[in-house]
Formats: sequence, structure tokens, C-alpha cells
Amino acid sequence: MLLREADRIEVHATEAVHEVLCTGTGLLRTLSAYAQVEWRPVVTGTEISLVDGLSYRAFEAPTNKLAGFGIEQRESVVGYRITDQRTRRSLVYLPSAQQLTAAMHAQLEGCACLFFDGTCWQNDELIRLGIAGKSSYEMGHLPISGADGSLARLASLPIPRKIYVHINNTNPILLDDSPERHAVEEHGFEVAEDGLELEI
Repeated sequence: MLLREADRIEVHATEAVHEVLCTGTGLLRTLSAYAQVEWRPVVTGTEISLVDGLSYRAFEAPTNKLAGFGIEQRESVVGYRITDQRTRRSLVYLPSAQQLTAAMHAQLEGCACLFFDGTCWQNDELIRLGIAGKSSYEMGHLPISGADGSLARLASLPIPRKIYVHINNTNPILLDDSPERHAVEEHGFEVAEDGLELEI
């Protein structure tokens, strides 16, 4: 659709991510052959206005996720706090998180909804299945289960809706009747699905 329908594409990305999209993957070079690509640099801590009364503020999510692309600079991975300026209600989008720092916890305060990294259920999930030689944590993702996993760390937070996103196809929470799916639901989490709509 981007290649056929769009004549102008606005890309909001940090400098590190923009570099990966240009040189690491070549995606933006390909898109620029079909449409005008306009980069909007994302700077953490700065409120940026969007359409329809929405705004976002990016915050850093420390990780080694882009190290494979030779990118080790700050702000290689960020989360976003998106706010409806009319209602002052916010959601936080954090699809890649290797750890939960105090600064990241502060970004979650008062939000109405949290979309959080649900890549793997167990830290050694991909190793046990023979898919990869690295753990979830080593690949830049906090696993869901375990004493230090995201479920234990986030379940008690007073956030009305907590939803796992960025879920790997090896993660058993994708199965409606799995014990792992029941565990996340019992702790107040939802599992994102295609076509999900919500109002905050």
C-alpha cells in the first residue's frame, strides 16, 4: 500500500532508528523511490503535536537490541507516551524493553493503557526450541515469566488496561486455552490481536 498509494510518508524516528532504516535495512531508500519521505527527528522528553488533538513524548528504553546493526548510541530504542490533549488521558507504547528502570516506571504513572513487550514467555524460549542461540534478554527483550519478568514486575501497577504486544510466534500466550494465557489474564493483562481498537 505504501508503494502504490502514498505520495508522501512522514517518518517519526530517533536518529539511531533513522540510520538503521536508511543504511541498516535500506527501507527508506526503497520507499523514497516511490514517495516523498519526510523524517521527523524524535528527541526524548519533547512533546510533539500530532493531528486530532493528539501528542506524543518519547522516552528512552535502554537496550542492546540494535547492536547487531552496529548501532549502540543512545535512544536506539524508545517508548512513546501518547496523550489526548482534550481528555489528558494517555497510553504508553513500549514494544521493546530489556529492563524496567526507575525512569521507565515514571513514564507509566497515570497512564490509562500500557502496550508492553510480550516477545517471549520464558527467557530461554528460543534456545530450548532450537531457533536461536540467545536468550530473550540477550536479544533485548524482558521475558514475561519469572520472578524478574514483566508479569511479576507490572501486574500490581494501577493501570486500567495492560496489553502485551510484539509477541513472538513461539510464545504460548497466543493460544487461547494455554496455561500461560490464563496466567497473564489472571494477572490483569490482555493479549493484543489484529484489529484491536480501544478508546482512552
